[in-house]
Amino acid sequence: MYLVFFGIAEKPFAITPDPRYLYLGRHHADALAHLVYGITEAGGFIQLTGEVGTGKTTTIRSLLARAPKNAEIALIINPRLSPLDFLQTICEELGIGVPDGAQDNAKELVDQLNHYLLRAHAAGRRVVLIVDEAQNLSAEVLEQVRLLTNLETESQKLLQIILIGQPELRELLGRNDLRQLAQRITARFHLQPLAREDTLAYVRHRLRVAGASSEIFSRAALREVHRLSGGVPRVINIICDRALLGAYTEDQHQVSPALVRRAASEIFGERLAPAWLTPVIAGGLLLVVAVAASLLWQRAPRPVLQAPAAAASTAPAPVTAPVPQAAPAPVLAQLLAAGGADTSTDVAFGTLFRLWNAQYQPGAIDPCTQAEAQGLYCATLHSSLAQLREFGRPVVLMLGSNSATTQQVVLTGIGADTVQLQVGARSLRVAIAELSRYWYGDCVLLWHPATPPVAELRPGMRGPAVRALRTQLLQATGAPSATAATSTLYDTALSRLVEDFQRAHHLVVDGIAGLETQLILDGIVAAPGSPILQTLAAAPAVTTG
Repeated sequence: MYLVFFGIAEKPFAITPDPRYLYLGRHHADALAHLVYGITEAGGFIQLTGEVGTGKTTTIRSLLARAPKNAEIALIINPRLSPLDFLQTICEELGIGVPDGAQDNAKELVDQLNHYLLRAHAAGRRVVLIVDEAQNLSAEVLEQVRLLTNLETESQKLLQIILIGQPELRELLGRNDLRQLAQRITARFHLQPLAREDTLAYVRHRLRVAGASSEIFSRAALREVHRLSGGVPRVINIICDRALLGAYTEDQHQVSPALVRRAASEIFGERLAPAWLTPVIAGGLLLVVAVAASLLWQRAPRPVLQAPAAAASTAPAPVTAPVPQAAPAPVLAQLLAAGGADTSTDVAFGTLFRLWNAQYQPGAIDPCTQAEAQGLYCATLHSSLAQLREFGRPVVLMLGSNSATTQQVVLTGIGADTVQLQVGARSLRVAIAELSRYWYGDCVLLWHPATPPVAELRPGMRGPAVRALRTQLLQATGAPSATAATSTLYDTALSRLVEDFQRAHHLVVDGIAGLETQLILDGIVAAPGSPILQTLAAAPAVTTG
């Protein structure tokens, strides 16, 4: 929409990974160097971790583009597999022909893989296994990964393994029962968010790759992008793309700080103040407090000093005990800085599962697999508070801080300017402005689809899922039940119902019932007893008397 207006050839801030747009800041350059070393040199394991949105997947694709000609790479992007499926996938990725009788035999698969690795080694080829989203590997598959490192000659390993994942991967490999695997990791690297100057260079780099010939973002606007995004590349992309659209609609050829703040406000679902306003307000409040304290001191009664009378009592005057002051309520920043188990994955998902009357087993298989076994489904989303209001369900928020591990809390309510968080056993009221410093949009929602498994529903389809969709739409819109509700055909009438629903809930109006449409609909016609995201009343004003 805005490409011709700004004179660029393609969208510079698409969130899909593209190696052409990889900006090699200091941390990304180091990470890529670690990965290239792992391909070109003999070794065991390399572990690369980073918060959601820091560019891990883009780094992988850049690595694939730079792989030497003698390298054969097996890339696994969906590691939620059984050990047998994991071995089968490796063989498929490497093009290893496995006899029919060996397909369901783990030992036979390992033997076939070992023979292939020996032949590749003899021919001077390197074989590399890259596992993305490795924090989702089960303990059984990780044990199989460890056994694969035993495939070696007298001088070197035959298979180089690179595990890439979110910070939970470090927690997973830190478990006592996986210590043998952790001891074989030869290099570890953690991707950090971009520093301010790197953020500025990152935005300009992407604009140049897209064909920009002028400075579309002012330097002040770029500083605002860094402040509001926290240096997380994915959040930078989303804010910049929205800011370009805003500049286009206002016929402005350069993006200003105000446009950046407006774009971020739309994404985070709250109004964001400029950076200078916070210290000004803080300074004003300090001045008011100082003036008030001075006035109180001037008006306070002064003690009258008198000479002691002969008959006066020598007993000391009673001392008035100070009135104890209530401790300030803990804030999110303090909780995240303290760390601890309350913001761990197990505690957060344990809380969310309890809201759904489901059982969660800490330290077992991943939460989404546990949910599916109990008829619930995970929706892993990159969302905004405005969209979460529409979904109407409590969610686990993935928070970013300076901690070495990902910290997670459960969102249970949203108000005009505050949210309600469940942090362990504590229910906490937090300002949206504070939450936005740590939450960049990544979250996990549980829901109970009417007709599992979850699938996109389109015109022309038939089946029970289509009938359930029609029934829910009629219920949500208050339309009277009719015989049409029993139809299993996704016809024109149903498509129009979906379009009207999407239009009313600020979705893309395409007549296709995708995940977002189904989630919002499910929240509106929620089954009795299922958890609902609370709408918070305005926080009561604090008065003194």
